[in-house]
Amino acid sequence: MPGRIAFQGEPGAYSHQACRQSRPDMEAIPCPTFEEVIEQVRSGKCDLGMLAVENSTYGRVADVHTLLPESGLHIIDEAFVRVHISLLAVKGASIDQIKRVRCMSILHGQARGFIKRHNLATLNWHDNAAAAREVAALNDPAEAALASALAGEIYGLDVLATEIEDQANNTTRFLVMSRSPDQSRRGTGMMMTTFTFRVRNIPAALYKALGGFATNGVNMTKLESYMVGGSFTATEFYADIEGHPEDANVALALEELRYFTSQVNILGVYPADRQR
Repeated sequence: MPGRIAFQGEPGAYSHQACRQSRPDMEAIPCPTFEEVIEQVRSGKCDLGMLAVENSTYGRVADVHTLLPESGLHIIDEAFVRVHISLLAVKGASIDQIKRVRCMSILHGQARGFIKRHNLATLNWHDNAAAAREVAALNDPAEAALASALAGEIYGLDVLATEIEDQANNTTRFLVMSRSPDQSRRGTGMMMTTFTFRVRNIPAALYKALGGFATNGVNMTKLESYMVGGSFTATEFYADIEGHPEDANVALALEELRYFTSQVNILGVYPADRQR
């Protein structure tokens, strides 16, 4: 059976688009929050979860990196989704009639040029697809939403403008989460490994911990830090590297990392997306 995949947002959200793109044979289940996506998978109600982690224009998706280590789930895939932003309005409306647009603040930040050129007022919404649904319910030609073309299709709205994002390469990276890890795959392309770690309380601990990746020729594509436990002194680091933990150079780098850290947690080993 194809199974079910949970995503955060309403039907028509970019996370929904990611599910269609990455797991087209699975039933996509909307959830109001990232926490609910995690719980749906953890409880077994859904087989997989789709979580947005970062956007090439806007940056990191808030809270996700702190949720992943505590989720008990494992990354088994990544999906890069080209985010095309559409201006959606009720049937028969024209761009000249639009006064206000609704969407999440993260989408406002990706279409500032279009919003400014058309002198549009903005309303922050909890979800882009929900904004489209609200515009359909209002049935007012002065109201519009910024969302995916998929949302326009679902809620019966016209697409008045498409691909209005500021950056031509505007892309969101999603992670596919599972209850069980899968480190057996190798595939024909590059593998990625994602992990978190905390350094020991010694001078230059971070510098020493990361030295093994440089000396062993392991490319680290992401390194971010965030506070844990409400303390300014407790810092956890989130990292992505190219390679598999069983690769000789990666194994040596991880061994050196563990020497200078108090905790290392492998979150997932998975094939790199073709768009990486």
